[in-house]
Amino acid sequence: MNDYLIPANTKSGKLILGIFTTSDLILFGVGILTTILCLTIFDLSSIAGTLISLAPAFITGFLVIPIPNYHNMLTVISEMYNFFTNRREYKWRGWCYKYEQHK
Repeated sequence: MNDYLIPANTKSGKLILGIFTTSDLILFGVGILTTILCLTIFDLSSIAGTLISLAPAFITGFLVIPIPNYHNMLTVISEMYNFFTNRREYKWRGWCYKYEQHK
């Protein structure tokens, strides 16, 4: 009996901590470094300065947060962009010997 069991999460073994790719961590690291730089530059006594300073970390954190059925929010946004900007009328190219030519 040749029964093989392939785990559903085989791709997570290639990820850092089972969640992140290298580019995800680089993106989040750049956001954190930018936030640290902004914290030293902007005036933190105002709410606007604090929000501007913390925005890079929050934005990149939102982009790399893992979600079900996709890798992360960055993947969802890029898939949505591709869906709305690419052609959505597909030409039939079946495996049949003869197929009708659609105009």
